[in-house]
Amino acid sequence: MAKNKKKNRKKPHNRPAPSGKPHSSKQEQPKTTEVTCTGLTDDGKGIATWKGKRLEIPHLLPGEKAEVAVPKRGPAEVVRVTEKSEVRQEAPCPYFYVCGGCQIQHMTPLAQNDFKQSVVDRLMQPFGKPERIMTMEHPFDYRNKNTMTFGENRKRQIIGGLYAANSHDLIEIDRCLIHDPKADAIIATVKELLVSFKLRAYNEDTNRGFLRHVLIKTGKTSGEVMVVFVTGTPEFKGKNNFLKALRRDHPEISTIIQNINTRSDSMVLGKQEKVLFGKGYITDTIGGMEFEISAKSFYQINPVQTEKLYGKAVELAGLTGKETVIDAYCGIGTIGLLASKQAGKVIGVEMNKGAVKDAIRNSRHNKVTNARFYEGDAGKFMMKMAAEGKKADVVILDPPRSGSDEAFLSSVVKLGPGRVVYVSCNPETQVRDLHYLKKHGYKVKEIHPVDMFPQTYHVETAVLLEKSKR
Repeated sequence: MAKNKKKNRKKPHNRPAPSGKPHSSKQEQPKTTEVTCTGLTDDGKGIATWKGKRLEIPHLLPGEKAEVAVPKRGPAEVVRVTEKSEVRQEAPCPYFYVCGGCQIQHMTPLAQNDFKQSVVDRLMQPFGKPERIMTMEHPFDYRNKNTMTFGENRKRQIIGGLYAANSHDLIEIDRCLIHDPKADAIIATVKELLVSFKLRAYNEDTNRGFLRHVLIKTGKTSGEVMVVFVTGTPEFKGKNNFLKALRRDHPEISTIIQNINTRSDSMVLGKQEKVLFGKGYITDTIGGMEFEISAKSFYQINPVQTEKLYGKAVELAGLTGKETVIDAYCGIGTIGLLASKQAGKVIGVEMNKGAVKDAIRNSRHNKVTNARFYEGDAGKFMMKMAAEGKKADVVILDPPRSGSDEAFLSSVVKLGPGRVVYVSCNPETQVRDLHYLKKHGYKVKEIHPVDMFPQTYHVETAVLLEKSKR
């Protein structure tokens, strides 16, 4: 299957910056028609009807009339908006209409907030009224983790950027408005050095070439910067002089890592890595605690909003200093360690061995003595606790986008904590899981949306559930 997928990939090429208006990027000539937008999907696409068929059209707003192209295959696209909504704005990013990274820059900031609020309100309707979404004062430059992909255009010139929406076309991008500006400046220098040192970008069709991606992580509080070169081969010609030149132009770089990825799938990082400069990790601060972040560590990408999200999660836990708290899906221990300041005992459980090591190291680094971290399946861990007659007062969970599963949720019910704090980056799967917990004796008490990802349709939610009294 991987081979077939690879054959269908389009070769990266260099596109000119768009005019800032929606347009069709299809080479075929699809049918065009005028439609009226009647609403929005949960991922920010406009909804319209054509010949009895529902269309979901990017970059279209409710109430707008537009000429759209309807191809035989694939999504419809806006050709020209004939009647504009008053909440439409000119997208600030020149790549918005071709890049797949952001979806709602064409909405005013207030309209973006209202859209996300309406999605959460509708999804959470069976459980109560959510609080007003926690927004960001400056909704740009917020990402502390940025990955640029490298390739070649038709003239075999090196380009670096992001993939176009719904495709494997590589769009050359000089500046992404939600990236940390330092990251894009470093990537621009890398691009120049690749040419100077005659190093080639990796070609996915031939499996040849050197550089696949550049991953940059920044510590917003510490100011430390990690640069990760993801390469298709261990050999790094001219390495010492290359790194010397890069550090001369960017002395803010704290550590440099080479990650070797020979896989043929879409995973960015490979298993093998080596530290080329510095200590191999950076640090950042949340809630007064300092965390060490490695190349593979999961760490929330928006530190400003993470303070609000995690602060709210710990607040919802209602800790008095006596409680036993389980931090499921604990990652590098961020939420659990923040909760440890107000809890009696914290138990973190995580499947990823490397993340557990990071959590233990972060615990020691912050001199936390009432937290323990274990490698394993959190559901099985809690089932074992319940079988042994052990108790937990609070369970905090922050699962991946797919949500939790019935096996884990049943273990929560079996253990029977008085409070459950459910943090989610996908309210749809969270709602599914809330229905399960409600059916098994828990009641939703508070719902707090947080805009962790401005300019995109994504939204995080922190929900408090309490065990119903019988």
